[in-house]
Amino acid sequence: MDLVIRDVRVVDGSGGPSYRADVGLAGGRIAAIRREGDRSLPGSHVLDAQGLALSPGFIDMHAHSDLALLRDPDHSAKAAQGVTLEVLGQDGLSYAPADDRTLDEVRRAITGWNGDGSDVEFDWRTVGEYLDRLDRNFGGRGIAVNAAYLVPQGTVRAYVMGWEDRPPTATELTRMKRLVAEGLEQGAVGMSSGLTYTPGMYARDAELTELCRVVAAHGGYYCPHHRSYGAGALAAYQEMVALTREAGCALHLAHATMNFGENEGRAPELLALLDEALAGGADITLDTYPYTPGCTTLVALLPSWASEGGPEAVLARLRDDATAERIRHHLEVTGSDGCHGVPVDWDTVEISGVTAPGLAGLTGRRLDGWATARRLLVEDRLGTTILQHVGHEENVRAIMRHRVHTGGSDGILQGTKPHPRAYGTFPHYLGHYARDLGVLSLEETVAHLTSRPAARLRLPDRGLVREGHRADLVLFDPATVAAGATFEAPRTLPSGIPHVLIDGRFVIRDGRRTDALAGRAIRRTP
Repeated sequence: MDLVIRDVRVVDGSGGPSYRADVGLAGGRIAAIRREGDRSLPGSHVLDAQGLALSPGFIDMHAHSDLALLRDPDHSAKAAQGVTLEVLGQDGLSYAPADDRTLDEVRRAITGWNGDGSDVEFDWRTVGEYLDRLDRNFGGRGIAVNAAYLVPQGTVRAYVMGWEDRPPTATELTRMKRLVAEGLEQGAVGMSSGLTYTPGMYARDAELTELCRVVAAHGGYYCPHHRSYGAGALAAYQEMVALTREAGCALHLAHATMNFGENEGRAPELLALLDEALAGGADITLDTYPYTPGCTTLVALLPSWASEGGPEAVLARLRDDATAERIRHHLEVTGSDGCHGVPVDWDTVEISGVTAPGLAGLTGRRLDGWATARRLLVEDRLGTTILQHVGHEENVRAIMRHRVHTGGSDGILQGTKPHPRAYGTFPHYLGHYARDLGVLSLEETVAHLTSRPAARLRLPDRGLVREGHRADLVLFDPATVAAGATFEAPRTLPSGIPHVLIDGRFVIRDGRRTDALAGRAIRRTP
């Protein structure tokens, strides 16, 4: 054995009881497991793991590390949590497939998520080229953790149709279907949408259904940020369930929350809707983060009509007093579709990051009204990120108990004061919700973070501690594991996770990041 992990509590990812064993690794895989009482394993290196638990590596089903993995070889935000695989291309907007025009527009549209990318060489245009770039990054050494990719439907629509609010022509729809198919053939695991973000939100159900038929034909899944998490949230969930059943496509609901005042205590209604669909044969999973506030860009709150035409058109409308007043009315009175149909309560909106250095002093403040929001949008050129304090703890706990639930950080790494979920989601599940509150057992929590997402991604050799499986593993102390990240200090690393391995190589050892770049692009299994 290359390494023997001696006398460890194995929480194997199945949800079944944990057990003590020696676990031997060789050639990047789990080569042998000897339960307590069996003859111990010989190995060239031995790690005494007494007091620690061993689990599969955690899979972040909703990550925004599309550029972070290319610019940051350390990436401790995720590696230190025990994350060994992230799913990128979320919310319908990312950087492939694209031509030069689309790439420039998308870079500006999601600056608040990933930065403007001025420190990244955009030497790809297709999904396959992006995945290849992950593999050959940092001089061919790879990336910090593994990464899978979803074809972003909003980017595809912008590529084919621009940022126009209209149905596609037959020719345009055929071209979008071809781009989605090519992305899946090149290794994407499915398709995402951001149906409160432009231009993806301009797509009607018929268009999305046709694209989902393509996803289904290639064995992928559809991951929508659906049309509302506020007013009409249940109808929006039902829309996605019906749409994917019509298309025969697997469905994974992104950050499946029930937010805003109108949804307080209504998680059981969502879960009943899902249970009925599952009983009828639907293939559904979901992910959540274990916190109540949400995080997005400030520009995302605007009504969809204000964002038609792309970033420069948005800025022009904001500079025009009459149009800006129309935007304010939609935000504060009518309820903007960008704000989930709910009139915005500025007291719930906290500035988490800006891109213009001169605005840095605003970070951490709550917005005091439309005038400040408008000025910030213009001066920061739409790059501002925000926290929105609109969630409900009872909903968070109810949804995370569901049998098809998985973990996703939705972690935006940009900004001076990002959401702590980016650095704390997985230890927060293990420490706060499993150990301290007992919302789930430790074994069931680990299953939510490992084998369930691996099954959704169709990864037959990940997500379980089994002989022959990939040695993507986490060793943590169940008694002390905790998220260090807080809203006051969101970039604090977790405690109680001393060792993380990817492909049998230590990426975290004795609580410190090694120089290993063991991550690679994970392509869809045919």
